[in-house]
Amino acid sequence: MTAITASMVKELRDRTGLAMMECKKALTEANGDIELAIDNLRKSGQAKAAKKAGNIAADGAITIVQEANKAVLVEVNCQTDFVAKDGNFSNFSNAVAKVILASGETDVAKIAELKLEDGQSVEEARIALVQKIGENIQVRRAQIVEGENLAVYKHGLKIGVVVSYTGDADTGKGIAMHVAAFNPVAVTAEQVPADLVAKEKEIAEAKAIESGKPANIVEKMVTGSVEKYLNEVVLERQQYVIDNDKKVAEVLKATGTTVAQFVRFEVGEGIEKKAELSFAEEVAAAQAAAK
Repeated sequence: MTAITASMVKELRDRTGLAMMECKKALTEANGDIELAIDNLRKSGQAKAAKKAGNIAADGAITIVQEANKAVLVEVNCQTDFVAKDGNFSNFSNAVAKVILASGETDVAKIAELKLEDGQSVEEARIALVQKIGENIQVRRAQIVEGENLAVYKHGLKIGVVVSYTGDADTGKGIAMHVAAFNPVAVTAEQVPADLVAKEKEIAEAKAIESGKPANIVEKMVTGSVEKYLNEVVLERQQYVIDNDKKVAEVLKATGTTVAQFVRFEVGEGIEKKAELSFAEEVAAAQAAAK
């Protein structure tokens, strides 16, 4: 049996980033063979990652990396805000964002195969991070934005915006902040997806018909409801976040600025989160299980 020295444990810890006791255990099981210990830890990490994959990862962070007139937004999810603020998590997110921007690949399945600077694939690095941190971690989505000018804005870890525009730089930055705050769905009314408008019209029609008004009045009510909806979700029609006395369209016109595109990512959008039990509910559940 090979004696496990402190220097061996330190080397394994430096190479894997795992806790000293876990490294010592792995070396003991591998009879001092560091390469075998690393292989075993990787296999163990894959098993842990598979188990963690069933946990809902609805927290996380939005990372934005920009180079010249090209930027990428990436959402990487974890299970808790605590991990989202961890340096290991942010380093992984930044490394993934950089390799996506360099490769131009935004398909999540293919992103997993991309190689990071240290030679690991994104998936290998993800599994290692799951093993180290102990939470399910997933690269959820990525989008690249290109344009003559780009304005980037982040609101904490949870919201990220990139605006492609021409014209005034200060206005571009202001629009990015506005998009983060008001979450429009399109720049103009014509760009609002038809299915969203149809859904809003359907809801308005149902409400109007219930009112018992004549058909001509119902039609006006529906038109008014749809217009109200568009005023709420169209960027140009919204009140400007920096100057509430002006519509965004007025600000753009006054500064000679045109918005070509904007992309807004918010952590956890569309993810169904598991309801957390209160302390009283946890106690009741434990008592029920004990019966």
